[in-house]
Amino acid sequence: MNDAVLAVRGIEKRFGAVAALRGVDLELRTGGALAILGPNGAGKTTLLRIMAGLSHPTAGRIELAGQKTPRSGVGFLGHATLLYPELTARENLIFAGRLQHVAQPAQRADVLLAEEGLADVANRRAGTFSRGMSQRLSIARARVHDPNLLLLDEPYTGLDRRAADRLTHHLRRLRDAGHSLVLVTHDVRQAAELADAAVILVAGRIVYRTGDEGLRGDDLETAFSAALDSAA
Repeated sequence: MNDAVLAVRGIEKRFGAVAALRGVDLELRTGGALAILGPNGAGKTTLLRIMAGLSHPTAGRIELAGQKTPRSGVGFLGHATLLYPELTARENLIFAGRLQHVAQPAQRADVLLAEEGLADVANRRAGTFSRGMSQRLSIARARVHDPNLLLLDEPYTGLDRRAADRLTHHLRRLRDAGHSLVLVTHDVRQAAELADAAVILVAGRIVYRTGDEGLRGDDLETAFSAALDSAA
């Protein structure tokens, strides 16, 4: 895998007669951020769930740092926050830490709350949080076992522009600290601001990927518009 933290090799996924993914290949380098874009039904969430070990491919394999199963080295943020609204922010993280067999979950919770800028609301119930605060707490939950790879499924959903910009800044800080990110999104602007590489899925196939020159916003927007047209 060279310096790749994640490699996707020939992934296919079928649901009965429906092919959701058709021979997907990609790599993510250590410390990189990859955006996966595409129209609704393109297979983005299905691919992310397979990367997280939450779904099994019909064919192909996922490798994380040379291992065949990525589950232990991955943090996953899906559409649902997986937070318990009646528990405090700190209690949510301690509970998640115990599920992940973290050695000192209370101490780990305090570290993450500080890093996410939530230390002053650690004892507030998660159900009272704004959407942006819930996203940050959910990211902390995904990081509780200190994974080197974070998989994020539409993390900007429901956020206003200011909250989205804060999240972009926050995710960039995590990337700069050495975490690798995979971001599923339909927002080309957010992808261009955060990611350094991108692929576009249409009907389960990669129809575009950034080349050696890296991610260029104008090229990505043009390719994404063409992908939407082809899927219409």
